Amino acid sequence: MTEPKKSFFDKLKRGLFMTHTEIIEKMKESLTPDLPIDQSAIDRLEEGLLGADVGAELTMSLVGRLEQRVRDERITNMERLTQVIREETRALIPQRKASTIEIDRAQPFVILVVGVNGTGKTTTIAKLAARWKNEGKSVILGAADTFRAAAIEQLQMWADRVGVALVKHKAGSDPAAVAHDAVAAAKSRNSDVVIIDTAGRLHNKSHLMQELSKIHRVIDKELPGAPHETLLVIDGTTGQNGVSQAAAFLEAAKVTGMIVTKLDGTAKGGVILSIMRQFDIPVKFVGVGEGADDLIPFDPQDYVDTLFA
Repeated sequence: MTEPKKSFFDKLKRGLFMTHTEIIEKMKESLTPDLPIDQSAIDRLEEGLLGADVGAELTMSLVGRLEQRVRDERITNMERLTQVIREETRALIPQRKASTIEIDRAQPFVILVVGVNGTGKTTTIAKLAARWKNEGKSVILGAADTFRAAAIEQLQMWADRVGVALVKHKAGSDPAAVAHDAVAAAKSRNSDVVIIDTAGRLHNKSHLMQELSKIHRVIDKELPGAPHETLLVIDGTTGQNGVSQAAAFLEAAKVTGMIVTKLDGTAKGGVILSIMRQFDIPVKFVGVGEGADDLIPFDPQDYVDTLFA
């Protein structure tokens, strides 16, 4: 049973509180009631957008368009100003609807999860597993981050906590072999979903590309057409560094969607605007808390409305 939209919106609002404060509250401090919006308020908005890691290029474009609207319409109140900010933001980012993951289009449905260490990748895998298990789906995890023994142990801990099966080999094993065995196990057990963790090394892009390409080939050989999704996990607290990570992984992996984590712990949640502006890859989920149900489907319209409420 899916959670009501209002509940998702409330969670998003809580998760974006620090970012919203960074952008909107700074600007409100410069407003004089019933007088036209002046340059100091626009300057404070620009400062807030940059502080929220919206990115320089998008910030300059948005501020320029907003200044023109303020002059032309002689805007005097905060409600109208935030409405105009939302309109101009939507005009500057690609118009996208919420992009869901339709796991029923294949069985087993195979998901490869990539991202640098420390982004919350393993926790995100656990939250995805819990989400689909709660919907009555059978889920298997694959511990293909064999580079770190701690990564296998952490995924085992989460698999036990969520109550799903884990396919693992010893540390240092071939990651592609783990991925193969996870998919094979899912086929033999008639499981619905396979979620495969991968190593988060990014110091050698060519090696990463070779490793992920091999995993893709092995999975596709075992189950033609798989993996059906490759999800990139980005830590929202890293701001523009997350954008740089995204660019690197998009070169190395056939990424089909992104997940932005830790929005509740940062004022840099504006980075999602930068991601939507720069990449033609949808954000599928956002993490807004520690709970298993705090990984929520991402809706671009709700995000813009909440950010500039």
